[in-house]
Amino acid sequence: MTPIARNGQPTYKRIQNVIRRRIENGQLMPGDVVDSERELAKLHKVSLMTARHALADLAREGIVERRRGAGTYVAPPQMASRGLVAQSNIISSGVLDDEPDIAARLSLSAASHLTMIERVRKAGDEPFALESCYLSAQEFPGLIAASLERGSLFSTLENRYGIELAYADEEIDVTAADIKTAELLAVPRGSPLLRMRQLIYTNKGKAIIYVLGLYRSGRHTLLIRRFR
Repeated sequence: MTPIARNGQPTYKRIQNVIRRRIENGQLMPGDVVDSERELAKLHKVSLMTARHALADLAREGIVERRRGAGTYVAPPQMASRGLVAQSNIISSGVLDDEPDIAARLSLSAASHLTMIERVRKAGDEPFALESCYLSAQEFPGLIAASLERGSLFSTLENRYGIELAYADEEIDVTAADIKTAELLAVPRGSPLLRMRQLIYTNKGKAIIYVLGLYRSGRHTLLIRRFR
């Protein structure tokens, strides 16, 4: 169960709000180091997992950057540190029954129906990622009808379906932008993109979401387990 603060707000949200306020009032500037998970856990008297959850959500929104082996930093000015809120434009959505490889990653039968949501993630008006998210259609009925243009997919799963996300296994490599992706991300065709395959788990260790993301960046291949 997600820890709840005295005002009824999840504790990780309270931690996020503190960090946001420090950025907004200039106490933290782009490039500054943000308190580590351990420091946040000690300061707010919460578990390490709750602190990880807070930082991981802020990173996904583009407010902070998490650099493996180096710590967490306030994101550059073009992202949310200038007050730019991460938004999503839904490109396509539907229910698929012909994705056996993805179904297998989610420990589902090959013929399982999957809800697919393809969206462009933006910071302000600038696109920074193209993501395709896959979930069990049976376990999450009505998800396509949920408003995900401005809301968080993760928050929808937590608040509407009672799912607590805990960590993700990520495979990262580099690919080149095809015609469709180049147009959606406003980059030249063939531009290097960071490709991330995420398998996101609940706090009970169940694989619940598969995400294929293409990001305007480029790095070497690595495998990460990220705690939310």
